[in-house]
Amino acid sequence: MAPLSERMSKVDTAWLRMDTEANLMMIVGVWSIRPGITLAALRERVAERLLQYPRFRQKVVEDALVGAQWVLDKEFDIARHVVAEVPLPLRGQSRDAVLRERVGELCSQPLDPAHPLWQFQLIEDMGDGSSALIARIHHCIADGIALIAVMLSITDGGKAPPQRKLREPEPHHETDWLLDAFLRPMTNMTVKAIGMTGKGVAKGVDLALHGTTPMDSSLEMARMGYQAVSDVAAFALMPDDSPTRLKGKPGARKTVAWDDSLALDEVKAVGKALGASINDVLLSCAAGAIGRYLADKGEDPAGKEIRAMVPVNLRPLEQAWQLGNRFGLVPLVLPIGIANPVERLFAVRARMNELKGSFQPVMAFGLLSVAGLLIKPVQHAMLNVFAKKATAVMTNVPGPAEALKFCGSTVEKVMFWVPQSGDIGVGVSILTYAGRVQFGLITDTGLCPDPEAIIGNFAPEFEKLLLLSLMLPWGQDGA
Repeated sequence: MAPLSERMSKVDTAWLRMDTEANLMMIVGVWSIRPGITLAALRERVAERLLQYPRFRQKVVEDALVGAQWVLDKEFDIARHVVAEVPLPLRGQSRDAVLRERVGELCSQPLDPAHPLWQFQLIEDMGDGSSALIARIHHCIADGIALIAVMLSITDGGKAPPQRKLREPEPHHETDWLLDAFLRPMTNMTVKAIGMTGKGVAKGVDLALHGTTPMDSSLEMARMGYQAVSDVAAFALMPDDSPTRLKGKPGARKTVAWDDSLALDEVKAVGKALGASINDVLLSCAAGAIGRYLADKGEDPAGKEIRAMVPVNLRPLEQAWQLGNRFGLVPLVLPIGIANPVERLFAVRARMNELKGSFQPVMAFGLLSVAGLLIKPVQHAMLNVFAKKATAVMTNVPGPAEALKFCGSTVEKVMFWVPQSGDIGVGVSILTYAGRVQFGLITDTGLCPDPEAIIGNFAPEFEKLLLLSLMLPWGQDGA
């Protein structure tokens, strides 16, 4: 049973307050399910599985003295949160065009703050025997890693979250991780841990940031202020992005696009042939797709680079069920001006290697979090440090290798879109699922009204790498 009230962590409060008219802090996802399912079946599954997480029955109540709190919604009604969608396609509109238009609209519609900040929309019949499930969940509930654990738990055979013991206090590292991250000295262990991946990075940061010595509150505030200023200065020293049509003041309207034509095995083969990781290959293709788009619009990308803020998980994966936000951001430079696909791939690989050993994820985590706790004008000024230095938010998530089952049907495709903070107007999502690569884009309609044109360049950029890798001499083992 969900507690009647619970203090929201400082980090989650930050993400709650980062909503702007231009950028709502919602993670939006779509499942394509075949054969289609009914609204009744979806509500039954959500009630049975999703509501085992207390957070999905709690609304947010803000108090000037106490701060934000999770409070049990006594008027909770599943019919308010799991609703039917009946799209009205225009003449000649394809199935994907209808879905793209509706997802774009929903990305710009805020969730009802009087109730828990999530909603599922189901299009029972897409006209081809499949259903489309659109999920919107506010970032203050959880980050992407935690939400993947949540969504996996509601699939057929999914594992339920561990039951919290009665009166068990909220884990210290969840409620006050922001303070710990800012106040405890960064050690060599932390720097070394950030250079690892997966569980290594999370456990290393956890170990470095959680000691046993209590700190005086005045010292905490002093160090918080000092660290915040240091973080802003560090980001301010980075050169601004190359000016392109993708930068500017975003508005409220969003549009989305996606593609799933790439086979993961082919990406792995290209990476092996060229001595690069899957991540390097995909990020290189994304950079090439953006560069080609700008060239097609009459903008010469030669010599230009843009920066993407890339999330880095800072939690042990076995703690994902606890929800909340524990991730940092690293600024990755994308060489959109390099036309040669192999040269561009090697440049991306070099940039990724430069990020190893950096503690920038923790620094960015702190900067964004403190910004969210300040008054709005100061908050927006700090967040726009990111907007000047970055053009996009980009995330790359490895999904399940096999297709999921949901209510007896198959989840054929999975896609999600990340929110952008401040004045950033582009979000890039790369997800591997069931042997394929899903490439998604969300853009501000004023800055990029046709993200499908960028999406359309993604596969051709990969084909160039594939062709070049096939031309390489084979080794003695035939590979």
